[in-house]
Amino acid sequence: MSQSAAKKPGPLEGIRVLDLTSVLMGPYCTQIMADLGADVIKLESPDGDTSRYVGPSRTKGRAGMFVNLNRGKRGIVLDLRQEKGRDLCLKLAAKADVVLHSMRKPAIEKLGLDYAAIAAINPGVIYASLYGYGRDGRYSGRPAYDDTIQAVSGLAMLQAEINSEPQYVTTVVGDKVSALSAAYAIMAALFHRQRGGGGQEIEVPMFEIMASFLLIEHIAGAIYDPPMGPPVYTRAVTPFRRPYKTQDGYVSVLVYNDKQWRRFTELAQRPDLAADERFRSQADRSANMADFCTIVAEILAQRSSAEWLELLDKAEIPCARLNSTADLYSDPHLADVGFFRTLDDPRDGKLRMPSHPVRFSATPAGYSRAAPMLGEHTEEVLREIGLGATELDELEAGGAIRRWHDNEEAQR
Repeated sequence: MSQSAAKKPGPLEGIRVLDLTSVLMGPYCTQIMADLGADVIKLESPDGDTSRYVGPSRTKGRAGMFVNLNRGKRGIVLDLRQEKGRDLCLKLAAKADVVLHSMRKPAIEKLGLDYAAIAAINPGVIYASLYGYGRDGRYSGRPAYDDTIQAVSGLAMLQAEINSEPQYVTTVVGDKVSALSAAYAIMAALFHRQRGGGGQEIEVPMFEIMASFLLIEHIAGAIYDPPMGPPVYTRAVTPFRRPYKTQDGYVSVLVYNDKQWRRFTELAQRPDLAADERFRSQADRSANMADFCTIVAEILAQRSSAEWLELLDKAEIPCARLNSTADLYSDPHLADVGFFRTLDDPRDGKLRMPSHPVRFSATPAGYSRAAPMLGEHTEEVLREIGLGATELDELEAGGAIRRWHDNEEAQR
């Protein structure tokens, strides 16, 4: 994405978001909204978002995950435990299109920042509550993290189908799927409001979202009453569903439909397999998955990865090399589409971050600045709601707010 494209108004231009979330789920949701042009005000406690300090950083409080997740946002610090800090938050909420938080219900109610309190001063607000479990269920109020949601949703136990024991997948999929769900739900509510429907509260429960997510394919025969089988998609959980070993490495290959199977047997020079009753149709291959995968593995082991990728690509059989996350930075396709952007940051120097992956022909998504320092925009944002220099000084002296001062950097 070019620098000029990133400066054009995005599809959410003019939408103001007050973000009370921290760590990953909420900030990923608002990263998307910021990329799409919304003015996202990230509100932090005086101690800052804990993700500021997770992983390596050039500048204290600006770890890589935090910088990526909070790019393009304005950052302020209010102490919501103080009455003055809470009052300022309410003033900001009164002018926001969207308010979202990731606190449990008792905590947000204790602060006096629940939906009822915000809607009383801003009836048109879209208010999103992001938490672990739907509040009408018996798990409501329990603390939840990605690990516990992977466990209770069934994802960790699904891994036991292909491993010797349950495992968490190696990405925080519950947090990220819930963040995406929150983003589309908020934008749907904004669209509803634009058509005259007014504001509303949105509940974004991780457990229910992940259960729905997993049952897309794994619902299988359990959709019928009485069930025709367990809620498991067989192809996804076979232990043979893994990258195939070649002479010099591994490749990902999916010989799926009948046309692809015929072409594969031609490449392998194995006409006997094309005529084999076990593999004649997709249904036959599914029913004999162990034999099928074993034979494909034996064939692929006979040539190098490069040879197979070239042959399979020409035959239009789905295949891919195995990238590590480090390999993404040199992947030629990602280079072709301009996936990574280099941003010159006044504090951290050059930052290489992903651009927004979705393309808009008329309203490009993008960002022009990295994540804020702790309290970097406190004064700017509070001046927008009418506070003057003396009042800001008094609030900071009392600990209700925190501003970023340039000399702090030299002291760290």
